[in-house]
Amino acid sequence: MNSISRATSNETIIEIQGYKPASKFKKIVPNIIIFYLPLTAVLIFVLLPFLWALSTSFKTQPDILNTAASFIPHPFTFENYHSVWSVNKFSVFFKNSIFISLASTIFILILSVANGYAISRYQFRGKSSFLVVLLSTQMMPVMLFIIPLFLVFKSLGLINTPLAIIIFYIVTQVPFNTLLMKGFIDAIPKEIDEAAMVDGAGRFRVIFGIIMRIILPGIVATSSFAFIGCWNEFLVAFSFITSDQNFTIPIGLKFMIGEYSVDYGSLAAGSMIGLIPPILMFAYIQKYLVDGLGSGSVKG
Repeated sequence: MNSISRATSNETIIEIQGYKPASKFKKIVPNIIIFYLPLTAVLIFVLLPFLWALSTSFKTQPDILNTAASFIPHPFTFENYHSVWSVNKFSVFFKNSIFISLASTIFILILSVANGYAISRYQFRGKSSFLVVLLSTQMMPVMLFIIPLFLVFKSLGLINTPLAIIIFYIVTQVPFNTLLMKGFIDAIPKEIDEAAMVDGAGRFRVIFGIIMRIILPGIVATSSFAFIGCWNEFLVAFSFITSDQNFTIPIGLKFMIGEYSVDYGSLAAGSMIGLIPPILMFAYIQKYLVDGLGSGSVKG
């Protein structure tokens, strides 16, 4: 009996040992095909242009125009960065983009939090219709607003000023970000507001002293969307700004493309400089961004 039981147990062990790797292999192969191969293809598709632009930014003009393409610069030079920063006034464009994007993001965030709180906590007639109208504004192309707003800003003397762009960014981005903030605030129990008011807190302190701390990941996610939208915007800034002293980075890059020639090295260097703030921002806020988008920013 003992020999039979041992043989049976050994067979069972062999079957189990032989089955586990096969089952794991059957699970790994579909995962590779379904998830990792498409992700790898997308990663290559995204990284190749970036790596090529990075390589081009360190090349000389003859090396760029050489028919034998290569990722490694021969010779390696920083002249493109010096030229684009000093000669092409990219330092001015960079400061303008930082100022306009930060100022717009701050006002967008404040208005979105206040509007989102009001829509989330108060009940009023026509609330559903108001939300539909608010959402429908995001379905209209930006080009519809350029000519009317150009005439309005011209009558107000705001053409060729950063204020015109900041106002436009605030008006166009507040509706969408308001809906985002409403979703985050909806996940917070109303009892928190009531408990704070019982302790003597006013509505202003509840919103900006308590609610904003709870939905910090949501605020980071919303502000990152707003900042990137302002930083990358080209059409409106190109239409409202006429002086190179007020150009933003996208406009500056556009004017580096000449009618008969293109300085590809400086253009690539300018593109790399324009990527620095978004990359640094996402590297710093990625943990808050994942929490805000994934969990609705509810803590505790």
